[in-house]
Formats: sequence, C-alpha cells, structure tokens
Amino acid sequence: MDLPRQLTGEDHNIILDSIEEGVFTVDLDWRITSFNRSAEKITGVSKEAAMGCLCSEVFGANVCNTADCALLKAIKTNQPIINMPVYIHRSDEKCIPISVNATILKDSNGRMIGGVETFRDLSAITRLRKSLQKSYSFENMVSKNQRMLEIFSTLLLIADSDCIVLIEGATGTGKELLAKAIHNNSPKKNGPFVPVNCGALPDTLIESELFGYKAGAFTDARIDKPGRFARAQNGTIFLDEIGDISRAMQTRLLRVLEEKTYEPLGSIKPAQTNARVVVATHQELDKLVEEQKFREDLFFRINVMKLTLPTLSERKEDIPLLVNHFIERFNRGKKKKILGLTQEAMAAVMLYDWPGNIRELENVIEHAFILCREPLIRLQHLPDKLLSEINAIFATGGTTLKDIEKNAIFQALQRNNWKKAVTAKELGIDKNTLRRKIIRYGIEMK
Repeated sequence: MDLPRQLTGEDHNIILDSIEEGVFTVDLDWRITSFNRSAEKITGVSKEAAMGCLCSEVFGANVCNTADCALLKAIKTNQPIINMPVYIHRSDEKCIPISVNATILKDSNGRMIGGVETFRDLSAITRLRKSLQKSYSFENMVSKNQRMLEIFSTLLLIADSDCIVLIEGATGTGKELLAKAIHNNSPKKNGPFVPVNCGALPDTLIESELFGYKAGAFTDARIDKPGRFARAQNGTIFLDEIGDISRAMQTRLLRVLEEKTYEPLGSIKPAQTNARVVVATHQELDKLVEEQKFREDLFFRINVMKLTLPTLSERKEDIPLLVNHFIERFNRGKKKKILGLTQEAMAAVMLYDWPGNIRELENVIEHAFILCREPLIRLQHLPDKLLSEINAIFATGGTTLKDIEKNAIFQALQRNNWKKAVTAKELGIDKNTLRRKIIRYGIEMK
C-alpha cells in the first residue's frame, strides 16, 4: 500500500488560499511572512506588496501600534484572541469593520517564532444590521415593539390630517421626537416647529410666552414681543406637559383651540392662529379630570387622537436597536469608530429597568463613549449606578455580573416564546452562538 504523500509548502499555500477568512503570519519583527488570497481580497493589498512589510503598514487598523493590538494581546496573555472587532483601512482608503482572531506561532520545539491572525469582513453584516434597523425606523425613532409599530403604521395618516394630537408617555419615552415626526410629515412641514415646556414655566410667565405681549402691557414691556403661537404660524406648536398648567390657563387655551384666536397681553385686538397643535403629558389626563385638576371640556378638545408611548422597560426588545442607533450617531458626532457593546455589557443594559427610559439609555451610551478607548464598550465603561443596581438585583442569590448573560438570555427567550432565531436577533448574536450558550448555561427550553 502506498504511503500518503507529505504536504509541501505549495500544498499549504493552496489550503490557505481556499479559506474564506483572511490569514496572515508575522515574524518576531512584525513583518508579514504569509498572506492568503482572502487577505488580498479584504484588504485590497496584493500578496507581493504585503510580504515583508510591517503588518501595521498593510492594515492601518485602529488598534495598530497600541496595547489593543490583537497579536500583542495574544503574546502578553499567552492566550488566543477570539472575534475581536476592529476597523482597517483598505488600499482604496475605505474603512471597513473586521473580526480578528490572533494566536502565537511556535516551532516544533515550542519556541515562539511569530504570530498568526485570521480575520473576516463584517461589512455585509453591518449593512444587513443597518438595513434591518431602517425597516424598524420612522424619522429618528427606532422600534420593533408591536405597540410602537402600530403607532408608526398610523403616523402618516395622523400627520396628514389637521387634528390635535395628544401624546401620553413617561418622561424620556420620546414624546417630542414623536411630535417632530408628526410635524415633519404634515402639510405644514415647511413651517416652524415650536416646542413649549409648559411644566417649566410659572403661571406668571406662561401666558406671555404663549400669546406674547404689546409694548406697555407691564413695566418692562418696552417693545412688542410675539408669543409661541405667533412664532408657530403656518407650522406646529408642541405643548409639552400640558397637565401642569393652571385651571385659569386651561380656560384661555380652550378658547384658542376652539376659536383659533388669542389676545396678546395689553392688546385689544385678537390675533389669528393657524398653527397645528400637538400636546403631550407624562400624566394620565383622564384621572386629572376625575380629580378636578384638569378641565373636562379641554380634555375632550385635545383628546381627538391619542398616542400612548410605552416605557423602555415595556419594550426591552428595542434596546439593541436603540443602542446601535445611538452608537452610530455618537460615532459621527465624536469622530469615533466604536462597533458596539460586549455581550456582558449588552446583557447588563438588557437587565436594567431604565426608569429614565430612552433618554437615560442615550445618556448611558454617551457616558460610555467618553470612557471607551477600544472597539467595544465594556462593563467598566457603564455608569456605576447601573452596575450597582444590577448587582443589587442578584445580590440575595449570590449572583455576580458574570451571571448577567445567562439571565438576559433566559428573559429574552421567555419574551420571544422560546424562539431561538428571534431571540438571537434581539440579543444581536448569531443563532449558533445562542445555541452554544443555552447548552453552556444549562437553560431548559420550554
């Protein structure tokens, strides 16, 4: 029987070139000693041009020549680096995301002779994620929550009408964003959008702010000043926290809504308004009516079309979408290239209750952006308040932050009726990764 032929150097090159992932090796001076065909395709650099060059000159990655270099980490820790996300600069100057694996290269005697990296292009995955996010977005709002999608589906019809819209929702749920979306899709989109926080204005100021005043109306009124209704002419006025205004102011506002006229302070001549009115409150107005703190006739006047925004804790499936949305926005504004959150950090934000809703989530991501100097946001980049509350949740059971991921996966599976594909999409991980974690953590499927 013929003995099997030993593999030659040429055979090894053929094998390397057949691999879909990019592969390259470096010597102890960080100079490239091999470079496969997929590496050429991903980087746009030919094998001939790459051989003998410093790897940092070929890749120009955001971690090159820093302590975050994957190969340097593998050497320092004597452990392989798995799926580390970085950005590289191609030869055509395009910046693309890749996922890197790195390990030490040793000879037959166990002596280190260099390092090897494998990497894959994440551009297609990034495009798919952006496409998916676009399909769940309306204006600057993103959601795949059923209640939010129902709002999105009717928003164009509501915006096209001239009816008063009442938006109810807790602080930080995005009431002003929704009001802006209504304005931007209305026939008056070319007019101004004028927001007024009624809860922040005392009774002595809110009347002059809304309706303006004439010179001489009071001691310091030296010139005419137009109010918010005048500034919102041909556009939209957004009256936020309308539940906080006094009964007397409610009476004046009712007249404006019914007659489309108002009188600036010190004026004897009524002014006309054609502004579209959108109002919002964090309170339940019908209960305020029962308590006689809000006029019933005004409530019926503004309750033509009511939209109720759920809290973030009621739409936790949106957290990965919102996180990606904020990361993309902060990357543009802060000139960074952060790819996302580690799985442990994502598990932490999924478990937190978010009393401040979307506004608090946005602040947490911005906080992490300030501290993060690597491709992924980690637990240590999140605010202490968030981490301490999560620790408190599990303290009685002796659970640590390392158990967060298991609990997050379990809760996500419950929310999605134990459907693995849907759960993996919500958590932002591959379904095979989810399957392995279910087995590792011993989660019993229903």
